Amino acid sequence: MIFRNPDTIHAPLAGYSHQAEISGDAKWLIMSAQIGMDKNKTIPDDVYSQIELAFDNIALNLKASGMEIKNLAKLVFYFVGSHDIEKRRNLISKRLGVHQPCMTVIYVAGLASPALKVEIDAWACM
Repeated sequence: MIFRNPDTIHAPLAGYSHQAEISGDAKWLIMSAQIGMDKNKTIPDDVYSQIELAFDNIALNLKASGMEIKNLAKLVFYFVGSHDIEKRRNLISKRLGVHQPCMTVIYVAGLASPALKVEIDAWACM
């Protein structure tokens, strides 16, 4: 996987890449969007705790397939309601470390349950 930010377009607005090129024989992991729910089906009230749990669930899915965070190629975030964008960016950057996969953020009217404030759609490749 080769991540790029072409100098012919604007620089990324946060810690992500504009593109990921994948070639050759690759193993893909495509997950259902992960939510901020723990194994006991507990959903915290705040969006930041839900982001943390959704990332935990992504990491567990990756591990089950022999992959790590560094194998993420694309993340799509679906958010309900408003929140502190800088706090969100810092939290996501903390979880990704130096890895900067392609990302999209979408605000929606609602998710599968009124308790949910975030879903993260994740694609990984190695």
